[in-house]
Amino acid sequence: MKFAFAGIDFLGGVFEALIEAGWTPLKLFTRPCDGIYDHHDVVVARARAARIPIQLSKIQQADLDALHAAHGRDWALVVAGYPWLIRGWRGRANYALNFHPSPLPTGRGPYPLFRAILDGYETWGVTAHVLAENGFDTGDILAQEIFAVSPGETHETLLSKCQISARRLTLGTLAKDLPARWKRAEPQGDGSYWARANDTDRTLDFRQDVNAILRRVRAFGTVETIARIGEMRAFVVEAQGWTEAHDHPPGTVVHRHRRHFVVAARDGYVQILRWSPVSLADAGQIGR
Repeated sequence: MKFAFAGIDFLGGVFEALIEAGWTPLKLFTRPCDGIYDHHDVVVARARAARIPIQLSKIQQADLDALHAAHGRDWALVVAGYPWLIRGWRGRANYALNFHPSPLPTGRGPYPLFRAILDGYETWGVTAHVLAENGFDTGDILAQEIFAVSPGETHETLLSKCQISARRLTLGTLAKDLPARWKRAEPQGDGSYWARANDTDRTLDFRQDVNAILRRVRAFGTVETIARIGEMRAFVVEAQGWTEAHDHPPGTVVHRHRRHFVVAARDGYVQILRWSPVSLADAGQIGR
């Protein structure tokens, strides 16, 4: 089957898996990336190797019309990690589907992985669904895979699980059976939409217990949490901790060794191990 891919490296394994399964790529729609949190190097390199056009701007009706003029409706639009709502594909492509890193209808929205860990989900998943034109992540479900979330799950391990699952769904189900799956697609019903995380969501509150603080650190991982350490604002990548009765007010720095700080929490201590006074995003801007 011929297809156009819209996405970045986040779920770029879907792009690679479709090519591996024998599908013919027509065009890559991607977007500018900061090279810190978001990347498109791999999908761009793969598109160049396949000698197909690459577009960084938002998909417009004219882009879909051009693909329809060249290929009729005999192609699929496959979306994975693309931020813009796409309209107007019906009548121009036989299929349009999106890969979303959540067990829909739970966790619609731009990036649900942080909250999956923050809210303590014991299972998570990836869903492939019909690309809806009236809202994000609401289309009928084509295929879904559910997997376990470990008690110590981190943002990075959950992301890897989603990437592996998306590739498995592509190769094991959709690349082989999309027309049949399309006919059997199931409506989602009522669900939940999770907004993009902000700095408040990323901020550590040492009035909480140790487990809650460390869960927040794990949930954001290399995307960084934000902590007030004494008079300093720190961007935290890694922390550990332990429970212990004490009389220190929460947030008190009780010990420092080299770049490691031990900070009092409600029921123990949190040790800040990897941190920077400048966020990765700001450091990237400084370097440009």
